[in-house]
Amino acid sequence: MRPLTDHCPKPLLSVRGRPLIEWQMQALARGGFRRLVINTAWLGEQIAQRFGTAPQLEGLGAASIAYSHEGRDFGAALETAGGIARALPLLCPGGQDIFWVLAGDVFAPEFEFTAAAAAAFAAGDKLAHLWLVPNPAHNARGDFGLSADGFALNQAEQRYTYSTIGLYRRALFDPLPFGNPAGIKAPLAPLLRAAMDNRQITAELYRGAWTDVGTPERLSQLNES
Repeated sequence: MRPLTDHCPKPLLSVRGRPLIEWQMQALARGGFRRLVINTAWLGEQIAQRFGTAPQLEGLGAASIAYSHEGRDFGAALETAGGIARALPLLCPGGQDIFWVLAGDVFAPEFEFTAAAAAAFAAGDKLAHLWLVPNPAHNARGDFGLSADGFALNQAEQRYTYSTIGLYRRALFDPLPFGNPAGIKAPLAPLLRAAMDNRQITAELYRGAWTDVGTPERLSQLNES
């Protein structure tokens, strides 16, 4: 995203008049999820300065934000699994077991974060439930397959792209130290693929509007549409 991100973190880039990450915060709040945790790395202090800990979301009231500052604490991002493990004390207070995860640089304005989806996931025993999307041009080969009975597949002829939206159970991250005090860098895909091989990950296909805002061109297209 450079040069746009030379002095601005990607989640604060403006999409249709508001910071990209604010679209997600509002979507979560509409679903009743107002206690948020934000991982920050590159220029992450700007995100905390922009939203603080109790931002008022337009027409939705206040949210509560806690921050896990990977960049400040370790000098760089910890990759997705490392970052989630670092944030687990904030994500799972008082023995809480499940939580939503989504990237700060995707635009999915129609996605609904529902209490019903969270309750259905909590009632089961799977380690994650993922939302997959049809493959965009920049990821034509996709990431994971989807079985007829709703399981995510590590290996499949037809693969879809992981939207970065998912419900997760704390136990998926047990291979990493709780709270990741040493700042171990760890990608998420190997944990997911290992769990898929044991039929511990479910998934569904989401066909609503979705964009990985990974280039200035995609950002420009969103703002022109």
